Amino acid sequence: MKMIKLAAVIAVSMTAAAPVLAQTLHFPSLSYRTGPFAAGGIPFADGYSDYLTLINERDGGIGGVPIRQTECETAYNTERGVECYQAIRGESPLIIQPLSTGITYQLIPRVTEDRIPMHSMGYGRTSAVNGEVFNWIFNYPGTYWDGASVIVNYLLEENDGDLDGKKITLLYHNSAYGREPIPTLTRLSEQLGFQFTSIAVDSPGQEQGNQWLQIRRERPDYVLMWGWGVMNAVAVQEAANIRFNMNNFIGVWWSGSEQDVIPAGAGAHGYRSLAMHGTGRDYPIYDDMQQYVIDPGLTAGAGDQIGTVLYSRGMYAAMLAVEAARTAQEIHGVAEITPAMMRDGMANLVISEERMVELGLPNFGPPFEVSCENHGGTGQGLIQEWDANAREWNLITDWISPDRDLIMEMVMEDSLAFAAENNITPGCLERSGG
Repeated sequence: MKMIKLAAVIAVSMTAAAPVLAQTLHFPSLSYRTGPFAAGGIPFADGYSDYLTLINERDGGIGGVPIRQTECETAYNTERGVECYQAIRGESPLIIQPLSTGITYQLIPRVTEDRIPMHSMGYGRTSAVNGEVFNWIFNYPGTYWDGASVIVNYLLEENDGDLDGKKITLLYHNSAYGREPIPTLTRLSEQLGFQFTSIAVDSPGQEQGNQWLQIRRERPDYVLMWGWGVMNAVAVQEAANIRFNMNNFIGVWWSGSEQDVIPAGAGAHGYRSLAMHGTGRDYPIYDDMQQYVIDPGLTAGAGDQIGTVLYSRGMYAAMLAVEAARTAQEIHGVAEITPAMMRDGMANLVISEERMVELGLPNFGPPFEVSCENHGGTGQGLIQEWDANAREWNLITDWISPDRDLIMEMVMEDSLAFAAENNITPGCLERSGG
């Protein structure tokens, strides 16, 4: 009698639980579609979401498991970014991408404690390259220290290998983000003999009159810019106003989007910036994007940002996340991976040009491999130049490598100091058992 009752309970329980929903892979997005930096946040969020939608619609997800997208608005505010993380941390997010250096710094100890991998692609804390200290943090394919070194190596090529006596000024967003390249440029100035000065711009950066008066007075040979949002557009206009040579004004990859140059019109012609990837719609992947996302009306936004620099960057970030998930599935032999398994995929990620061709993105980004010792990739970058007449960016160099010896020396100094301050014993993590 007791066994009959138990069987009945089990039957009722099974009936109540049906139908069983398929497991999903949770890819959250910490976005900012509002606030002073929305002009940059919107296209990135659109590109990120549209790529994940493509994988769901075309492939049925990753390894047969659909992707579940969630989006939390940070308005590029560090406190709100932390609140977003707290809201999603219990929902098995496979990867956290803060899209903010300030938020990244705040989340490093939290994601480490929670064992959730974080990817700050081309931003964040540069010394997280050392995976023996920052086990759960990744910043491939390049970092701000790499970017600063790439620009200097480009300038060396432009000056027959000699920058001795040249004046180089950094105009930077007065935040953790903007200050990141200062240590690298300081070291390089000591090695190469150029005069280095830095000028801060308070957020959001609409007032720069005094800064450009200083630049006009000091007459540097080159101005580098670590800006974001409206700061970039204002700086480009101010440079045009004082007739600064735009070929000698070079921004980081976050200061090289269409939004940064179009407002200045013809005055922006010749402005240059770093690029960590290609841009535009001249890639085979857009045939699939058109068929599975754009034509069915599944785009995350209005569709007006498709193919722009920051849309491409969001798409690139999503692609790298999906490839890491595939790698994790292969390593563990299961499709329904955990955040810890995702970390293994990120720590063993290999992006070859052959794979980029298969993905419909030939020559889009640099080939690189991730390891425990190097969470940052090769650090290579391109230089692009704005054509105001055609209203488009043109790549004017091939991939340029940074001074890896110097960068890794700095990475080890900073990361080991962080380890000592936080009682971390450096070492590689064993692969997750599930």
